[in-house]
Amino acid sequence: MVAATYLEESADNSEHHVITDKHGYLIDPLNWNRAFTERRAREAGIELKDRHWQLVELIREKYLNLGALPPLRSICKAVGFDKHELKHQFGSCLNLWRMAGLPDPGEEARAYMN
Repeated sequence: MVAATYLEESADNSEHHVITDKHGYLIDPLNWNRAFTERRAREAGIELKDRHWQLVELIREKYLNLGALPPLRSICKAVGFDKHELKHQFGSCLNLWRMAGLPDPGEEARAYMN
């Protein structure tokens, strides 16, 4: 179910439609751009630094290559985040997933990622 559709402006000032579900997940992860993540970070009061972007880009790459939820522990380790720091920086794994412009991981995954 589509909950929101709106125009989002990219860094190059181009606009494109962004469609999210009722939980705020991007319906099509290929419709993502950095402006999507920047907007969500602003809404959550998060200032994105290089390490944040490394994590966002790595989780997107792994998801798009695997077509499934990648093991977040190994992704965090690759970027130098531990799970406590991840929660401090993003609020939860689920919030990181949403900010990364990935689709709804499903009810079971949402339960343990929160």
